[in-house]
Amino acid sequence: MKEMNASHLIGVPVISAAVSACLLVAFVPAANATPTPKSTVSDQHLAHSESRSLQPSKPRSRKLPGTRCRAFPKSSAWHADISGLPTHVRSAQWLASSGASDTDLHPDFGPSYGAQSVPYGIPITIVKAKNKFKVKRKKKVRFGYADESDRVRYPLNRRTKIEGGWNAGGDRHAIVVHAKSCKLYETWNTRRIGKRWTAGSGAVWSLKSNKLRPAGWTSADAAGLPILPGLLRWDEVKRGYVDHAIRFTVSASQKNYLWPARHQAGSTSSPGVAPMGARFRLKQSFDISGYSTHAKVVLSAMKRHGMVVADNGSDWFFQGTSDSRWPAQLISELKGIPAAGFEAVDTSTLQISPNSGRANR
Repeated sequence: MKEMNASHLIGVPVISAAVSACLLVAFVPAANATPTPKSTVSDQHLAHSESRSLQPSKPRSRKLPGTRCRAFPKSSAWHADISGLPTHVRSAQWLASSGASDTDLHPDFGPSYGAQSVPYGIPITIVKAKNKFKVKRKKKVRFGYADESDRVRYPLNRRTKIEGGWNAGGDRHAIVVHAKSCKLYETWNTRRIGKRWTAGSGAVWSLKSNKLRPAGWTSADAAGLPILPGLLRWDEVKRGYVDHAIRFTVSASQKNYLWPARHQAGSTSSPGVAPMGARFRLKQSFDISGYSTHAKVVLSAMKRHGMVVADNGSDWFFQGTSDSRWPAQLISELKGIPAAGFEAVDTSTLQISPNSGRANR
């Protein structure tokens, strides 16, 4: 089910492959072996001639199970309703560059049927330590991309869940949430060698804040975005409402990025290829009436909040949590959704500040 993906960062040696919303923002040109430079304006964000009003919906963001935390504030771009926004002028080109005409969605999560020790998907570790973590309970991590990592101590231990399991290859993402302080810690290519922890890069966020990473910085995702808020979770699907955009990958991306993304990992400068942060939605005309109740929940979210290009990987693979409760029938239904049913969205009117993930309503 799971496929090996393209490199997490382009133009520099990588430690692991990465399978790993979009508004008017500055772009950054590619950096080969050097840190990504600050952004510059690109024609990628030429405003669509058609203007439509934003949807005034109020996201029903709920707390992550076992925590006091929501996956970022209700005002976050992750929760923005993009169903009424105009189609992006590059929509047809971006769809073509990702092979949408003959590709179906691929849920990159669900039962592994014995192929690995844990279900496919990216797990979330909830730490319920009282108050703030004590320094001695956190670990120093040696990063491959230290210049673009948050070099603090990370709450990693033998109980930390690793994508694919502790003996897995691939991306080996680790996502840890401190249940009380609502701090989010994310790493990729996460390994414990003896008593030492290493990772490709690491990023820390406050789930209570819309603050973005520094412009040009990567994260555990090539787009420099947090992974957690873009994961489809069984608890929300079962509840009947998904209130956020969903993370997905494309095999080729542009050497630019769109707000609120902060980093590019592109292989081309062509504006006809989607950049990191590009946002797509399932067309309103796509008929979901014949799908199961759970599938309708997911497809409705794809119409309302869309999907965000977050990393290089297999075209139209979208991510969810590693959870043994995912129904095989739901996974099968989602595998049949045609990528051609989507369109890229011009979300430039959502941006309030280039350094904040808060979205206009």
